Amino acid sequence: MTLATNGRRRYALCLMADTPKPPDMQLQIQIDEDVANGQYVNMALVNHSDTEFTLDFIYVQPQVPKARVRSRIITNPKHMKRLVAAMQDNIARYEAKYGAIVLREDDSGMH
Repeated sequence: MTLATNGRRRYALCLMADTPKPPDMQLQIQIDEDVANGQYVNMALVNHSDTEFTLDFIYVQPQVPKARVRSRIITNPKHMKRLVAAMQDNIARYEAKYGAIVLREDDSGMH
């Protein structure tokens, strides 16, 4: 896991390439402004086949019976496992700094 910065934020990079990049190569990551603004979501659906995982990120408004997928990510099983490991590492570092994230039994926003 390496840390990168864009001048404002530090990011933990989860290198998901099947072949590692040469150690002397510096990766330049670009992000469009609309993507940088992000999307707020409070629900995620995860599905899989034998060759890929699909993650749908959704915002559910209170008292509204319909919700729309705001973003869909499709990736292969190796990349998914690396992503889960990077997320677990980041949660552990977050909790070490800010305290435990407590989930209630009825917290059902992420599936």
